[in-house]
Amino acid sequence: MSRDERPRLAVGHVSLEVANVADAHEFFVRHGMRDIFRGDDFGVLELRGGTHLVLSRATETIEPGRKAPFDLMVDDIDQARVEFTDAGVIATEIVRGRIHDTFHIDGPGGYRFAVTSSHAGDRPV
Repeated sequence: MSRDERPRLAVGHVSLEVANVADAHEFFVRHGMRDIFRGDDFGVLELRGGTHLVLSRATETIEPGRKAPFDLMVDDIDQARVEFTDAGVIATEIVRGRIHDTFHIDGPGGYRFAVTSSHAGDRPV
């Protein structure tokens, strides 16, 4: 029996209020999250590692360009940017950093998401 080398703790749920739950849900499914549930005012998606993104209808207007309350992490930052732009998503150029490489996308509901490179290496996450 192999030893589970993943970290013991994970983030269970993150929340995002959006004007249109259906549109946001479809955006995240199209770009790699797993569909768990979608209703008119509420949706749940799953990210790698089992974290759930909970979507709910916003109670206030989200101004375009508002910084998203979390970032998205990918293994291959260059490929991810190509995939987003090929799908018609507006993305900035990649900024190479000391720890992460990052680009930003205009996501659903007016949010601006940072997309960062993973630094987990070969470690299981």
